Amino acid sequence: MNRTDRLYALVEELRAVAPRPRSARWLANRFEVSVRTIERDISALQQSGVPIYAETGRTGGYCLDKAHTMPPVNLTPGEAVAMALALRHLDGTPFRAEGRSALRKLVAAMRQEDADAAKDLAACVHLLGDGPVPPMPPVLNIRRVLRIRYADRQGAVTRREVEPLGYVGRPTHWYLVAWCRLRQEIRAFRTDRITSFSVTAEVPPPRPLRREDLDIPYGDVEPLSLAG
Repeated sequence: MNRTDRLYALVEELRAVAPRPRSARWLANRFEVSVRTIERDISALQQSGVPIYAETGRTGGYCLDKAHTMPPVNLTPGEAVAMALALRHLDGTPFRAEGRSALRKLVAAMRQEDADAAKDLAACVHLLGDGPVPPMPPVLNIRRVLRIRYADRQGAVTRREVEPLGYVGRPTHWYLVAWCRLRQEIRAFRTDRITSFSVTAEVPPPRPLRREDLDIPYGDVEPLSLAG
Protein backbone atom coordinates (compact mmCIF):
# COMPACT_ATOMS: atom_id res chain seq x y z
CA MET A 1 0.00 0.00 0.00
CA ASN A 2 1.46 3.37 -0.96
CA ARG A 3 1.46 6.29 1.45
CA THR A 4 -1.47 8.13 -0.12
CA ASP A 5 -3.68 5.03 0.13
CA ARG A 6 -2.49 4.42 3.68
CA LEU A 7 -3.35 7.97 4.79
CA TYR A 8 -6.83 7.55 3.35
CA ALA A 9 -7.21 4.15 5.03
CA LEU A 10 -6.00 5.53 8.37
CA VAL A 11 -8.73 8.16 8.37
CA GLU A 12 -11.36 5.55 7.47
CA GLU A 13 -10.16 3.20 10.22
CA LEU A 14 -10.36 5.94 12.83
CA ARG A 15 -13.74 7.06 11.48
CA ALA A 16 -15.12 3.53 11.75
CA VAL A 17 -14.34 3.21 15.46
CA ALA A 18 -14.82 6.87 16.53
CA PRO A 19 -14.98 8.05 19.25
CA ARG A 20 -12.93 5.05 20.49
CA PRO A 21 -9.15 5.33 20.05
CA ARG A 22 -6.69 3.18 18.14
CA SER A 23 -3.12 2.92 19.46
CA ALA A 24 -0.15 3.59 17.21
CA ARG A 25 1.01 -0.01 17.72
CA TRP A 26 -2.40 -1.39 16.73
CA LEU A 27 -2.40 0.76 13.59
CA ALA A 28 1.19 -0.23 12.80
CA ASN A 29 0.22 -3.91 12.92
CA ARG A 30 -2.90 -3.26 10.89
CA PHE A 31 -1.01 -1.52 8.06
CA GLU A 32 2.21 -3.54 8.41
CA VAL A 33 4.47 -0.54 8.99
CA SER A 34 6.48 0.75 11.94
CA VAL A 35 5.03 2.71 14.85
CA ARG A 36 7.23 5.62 13.78
CA THR A 37 5.67 5.56 10.30
CA ILE A 38 2.17 5.71 11.82
CA GLU A 39 3.20 8.65 14.01
CA ARG A 40 4.53 10.50 10.95
CA ASP A 41 1.34 9.73 9.02
CA ILE A 42 -0.88 10.95 11.85
CA SER A 43 1.19 14.13 12.13
CA ALA A 44 0.81 14.76 8.39
CA LEU A 45 -2.96 14.27 8.61
CA GLN A 46 -3.20 16.65 11.56
CA GLN A 47 -1.18 19.29 9.72
CA SER A 48 -3.52 18.98 6.74
CA GLY A 49 -6.51 19.75 9.00
CA VAL A 50 -7.90 16.29 9.76
CA PRO A 51 -9.31 16.50 13.34
CA ILE A 52 -7.28 13.70 14.94
CA TYR A 53 -6.24 13.98 18.60
CA ALA A 54 -4.37 11.73 21.03
CA GLU A 55 -5.80 10.25 24.22
CA THR A 56 -3.23 9.37 26.88
CA GLY A 57 -3.32 6.43 29.25
CA ARG A 58 -3.16 2.64 29.05
CA THR A 59 -6.21 2.45 26.76
CA GLY A 60 -5.42 5.64 24.88
CA GLY A 61 -4.47 6.20 21.28
CA TYR A 62 -5.52 8.30 18.30
CA CYS A 63 -9.14 9.44 17.92
CA LEU A 64 -10.99 11.10 15.08
CA ASP A 65 -13.50 13.83 15.85
CA LYS A 66 -16.29 12.29 13.79
CA ALA A 67 -18.58 15.31 14.25
CA HIS A 68 -16.21 17.48 12.22
CA THR A 69 -15.55 15.18 9.29
CA MET A 70 -17.59 13.84 6.43
CA PRO A 71 -17.39 10.38 4.87
CA PRO A 72 -15.62 10.03 1.52
CA VAL A 73 -17.56 11.24 -1.49
CA ASN A 74 -18.07 8.29 -3.82
CA LEU A 75 -19.81 10.04 -6.70
CA THR A 76 -19.47 8.26 -10.00
CA PRO A 77 -18.47 10.37 -13.02
CA GLY A 78 -22.04 10.08 -14.33
CA GLU A 79 -23.48 11.26 -11.01
CA ALA A 80 -21.19 14.29 -11.00
CA VAL A 81 -22.28 15.25 -14.52
CA ALA A 82 -25.94 14.69 -13.55
CA MET A 83 -25.50 17.09 -10.63
CA ALA A 84 -23.95 19.70 -12.91
CA LEU A 85 -26.94 19.40 -15.23
CA ALA A 86 -29.39 19.63 -12.32
CA LEU A 87 -27.72 22.82 -11.13
CA ARG A 88 -28.67 24.45 -14.42
CA HIS A 89 -32.16 24.75 -12.97
CA LEU A 90 -30.72 27.15 -10.35
CA ASP A 91 -29.69 29.68 -13.00
CA GLY A 92 -31.54 32.91 -12.36
CA THR A 93 -32.18 32.07 -8.69
CA PRO A 94 -30.40 33.44 -5.58
CA PHE A 95 -28.80 30.02 -5.01
CA ARG A 96 -26.86 29.77 -8.27
CA ALA A 97 -23.48 30.66 -6.74
CA GLU A 98 -24.02 28.39 -3.72
CA GLY A 99 -24.95 25.45 -5.95
CA ARG A 100 -21.85 25.81 -8.11
CA SER A 101 -19.66 26.18 -5.03
CA ALA A 102 -21.12 22.96 -3.60
CA LEU A 103 -20.40 21.12 -6.86
CA ARG A 104 -16.78 22.30 -6.87
CA LYS A 105 -16.35 20.98 -3.32
CA LEU A 106 -17.84 17.62 -4.21
CA VAL A 107 -15.65 17.21 -7.28
CA ALA A 108 -12.58 18.18 -5.22
CA ALA A 109 -13.45 15.42 -2.71
CA MET A 110 -13.79 12.70 -5.37
CA ARG A 111 -11.03 10.22 -6.08
CA GLN A 112 -8.70 11.77 -8.63
CA GLU A 113 -9.37 9.17 -11.33
CA ASP A 114 -13.15 9.59 -10.90
CA ALA A 115 -12.86 13.39 -10.97
CA ASP A 116 -10.79 13.19 -14.16
CA ALA A 117 -13.33 10.84 -15.76
CA ALA A 118 -16.17 13.17 -14.75
CA LYS A 119 -14.41 16.13 -16.37
CA ASP A 120 -13.84 14.11 -19.55
CA LEU A 121 -17.52 13.15 -19.65
CA ALA A 122 -18.64 16.74 -18.98
CA ALA A 123 -16.45 17.90 -21.87
CA CYS A 124 -18.63 15.77 -24.17
CA VAL A 125 -21.83 17.48 -22.98
CA HIS A 126 -22.83 20.81 -24.52
CA LEU A 127 -25.83 22.97 -23.70
CA LEU A 128 -27.85 25.05 -26.12
CA GLY A 129 -29.60 28.18 -24.89
CA ASP A 130 -30.06 29.56 -21.39
CA GLY A 131 -33.08 27.57 -20.22
CA PRO A 132 -33.11 24.34 -18.20
CA VAL A 133 -32.52 21.08 -20.02
CA PRO A 134 -34.65 17.92 -19.77
CA PRO A 135 -33.33 14.77 -18.03
CA MET A 136 -30.43 13.15 -19.84
CA PRO A 137 -31.57 10.02 -21.71
CA PRO A 138 -29.84 6.74 -20.75
CA VAL A 139 -28.38 6.36 -24.25
CA LEU A 140 -26.20 9.40 -23.60
CA ASN A 141 -24.11 7.68 -20.92
CA ILE A 142 -22.74 4.96 -23.18
CA ARG A 143 -19.19 5.01 -24.58
CA ARG A 144 -19.55 2.16 -27.08
CA VAL A 145 -20.64 1.77 -30.68
CA LEU A 146 -24.45 1.82 -30.73
CA ARG A 147 -26.95 0.17 -33.04
CA ILE A 148 -29.99 2.41 -33.22
CA ARG A 149 -33.33 2.60 -34.99
CA TYR A 150 -33.88 6.24 -35.90
CA ALA A 151 -37.04 7.94 -37.17
CA ASP A 152 -36.70 11.02 -39.36
CA ARG A 153 -39.14 13.96 -39.45
CA GLN A 154 -41.52 12.02 -41.66
CA GLY A 155 -41.42 8.97 -39.38
CA ALA A 156 -39.35 6.77 -41.71
CA VAL A 157 -37.14 4.48 -39.61
CA THR A 158 -33.59 3.45 -40.53
CA ARG A 159 -31.10 1.24 -38.75
CA ARG A 160 -27.75 2.85 -37.99
CA GLU A 161 -24.45 2.02 -36.35
CA VAL A 162 -23.10 5.14 -34.70
CA GLU A 163 -20.00 6.15 -32.75
CA PRO A 164 -21.02 8.60 -29.96
CA LEU A 165 -18.92 11.78 -29.90
CA GLY A 166 -20.86 14.25 -27.79
CA TYR A 167 -24.23 15.36 -26.52
CA VAL A 168 -26.15 18.59 -26.89
CA GLY A 169 -29.05 19.50 -24.65
CA ARG A 170 -31.64 22.21 -25.24
CA PRO A 171 -34.77 23.02 -23.21
CA THR A 172 -36.98 20.70 -25.28
CA HIS A 173 -34.80 17.67 -26.03
CA TRP A 174 -31.31 16.21 -26.45
CA TYR A 175 -29.16 15.51 -29.49
CA LEU A 176 -26.68 12.65 -29.74
CA VAL A 177 -23.77 13.84 -31.89
CA ALA A 178 -22.17 10.78 -33.47
CA TRP A 179 -20.28 9.47 -36.46
CA CYS A 180 -22.89 7.70 -38.56
CA ARG A 181 -21.47 4.69 -40.36
CA LEU A 182 -24.41 4.64 -42.78
CA ARG A 183 -23.89 8.24 -43.93
CA GLN A 184 -20.11 8.27 -43.32
CA GLU A 185 -20.26 11.64 -41.62
CA ILE A 186 -21.05 13.25 -38.30
CA ARG A 187 -24.76 13.61 -37.62
CA ALA A 188 -26.87 15.00 -34.77
CA PHE A 189 -29.64 12.58 -33.77
CA ARG A 190 -32.57 13.83 -31.72
CA THR A 191 -32.76 11.34 -28.90
CA ASP A 192 -36.55 11.36 -28.81
CA ARG A 193 -36.43 9.97 -32.35
CA ILE A 194 -34.21 7.05 -31.36
CA THR A 195 -36.90 4.39 -31.13
CA SER A 196 -34.57 1.67 -29.80
CA PHE A 197 -30.88 1.04 -29.33
CA SER A 198 -28.44 -1.70 -28.36
CA VAL A 199 -24.90 -1.46 -27.10
CA THR A 200 -22.11 -3.35 -28.84
CA ALA A 201 -18.85 -4.42 -27.23
CA GLU A 202 -16.91 -2.35 -29.77
CA VAL A 203 -15.05 0.69 -28.50
CA PRO A 204 -15.10 3.32 -31.27
CA PRO A 205 -11.83 4.78 -32.56
CA PRO A 206 -10.96 8.25 -31.26
CA ARG A 207 -12.44 11.03 -33.37
CA PRO A 208 -12.12 14.75 -32.57
CA LEU A 209 -15.36 16.67 -32.05
CA ARG A 210 -14.80 20.07 -33.61
CA ARG A 211 -16.80 23.18 -32.83
CA GLU A 212 -18.21 23.20 -36.36
CA ASP A 213 -19.57 19.71 -35.72
CA LEU A 214 -21.81 21.31 -33.10
CA ASP A 215 -23.23 23.89 -35.51
CA ILE A 216 -26.89 23.19 -34.74
CA PRO A 217 -29.19 25.84 -36.26
CA TYR A 218 -30.84 26.94 -32.99
CA GLY A 219 -28.11 29.05 -31.35
CA ASP A 220 -24.66 28.74 -29.84
CA VAL A 221 -23.64 25.81 -27.66
CA GLU A 222 -21.50 25.96 -24.55
CA PRO A 223 -19.72 23.06 -22.81
CA LEU A 224 -20.95 21.78 -19.47
CA SER A 225 -18.58 22.73 -16.66
CA LEU A 226 -17.87 21.03 -13.33
CA ALA A 227 -15.91 24.06 -12.17
CA GLY A 228 -18.95 26.20 -11.53
